[in-house]
Amino acid sequence: MNWLNSEAFTLFGQHIKWADMIGNVIGLVGLALGWRRSIWTWPVQFLSGAILLVAFATAHLSGSAGKQMVVMAVALWGWWQWNRGKGSSADGADGSIAVRFATWRERGYLLGAAAVGTLAVGSLFTAYPTLSWDPWPDAYIFVGTVVAMYAQARGMVEFWFAWLLVDLVGVPLNFANGFAFSGFVYIIYGALVLWGMRDWWLRSRKAGQPFLEGAPA
Repeated sequence: MNWLNSEAFTLFGQHIKWADMIGNVIGLVGLALGWRRSIWTWPVQFLSGAILLVAFATAHLSGSAGKQMVVMAVALWGWWQWNRGKGSSADGADGSIAVRFATWRERGYLLGAAAVGTLAVGSLFTAYPTLSWDPWPDAYIFVGTVVAMYAQARGMVEFWFAWLLVDLVGVPLNFANGFAFSGFVYIIYGALVLWGMRDWWLRSRKAGQPFLEGAPA
């Protein structure tokens, strides 16, 4: 597996590693499948997480490596959730998942979990510096990714907003830690997130109009 950590090429003065490039390209495909509400988004995200786990673990970025382990676990759970929920309404009658906006209570839970989780993980990384070079940004990305994937698994439009907030920190952090390809891909993620957000937003509104689309999501 050593070749995964070797340099693939240099781009704009940045050294691109094979694992960084392959894992993020696969992750990009997974996000695009999520936008299309395809259940295949989950095995693709699992594969991306497995490859990036190798990359971050060898760079001693424990927070990012741990994030990939959680990504893999949540991907399995998301696959199960979407298998249960696909086709459960007219919006998902084509076999894809029906989407909706979270309730205000659910939004509160998501924000609370993100805040408490970031404080807990950041404190852990600060207490044990060997776990991460950038404890608080790493903790923020770690927890933000978990929250985003949880919301995605539940078919919540808000998961796109969570990914945007992760991107705001993920781009500079990846460039700073030598994962330039991750930084470039995160920029593309941002564009896909905005596109996907618009699509899910429109679908959730249609799902709330029974005389047009059937039962609400």
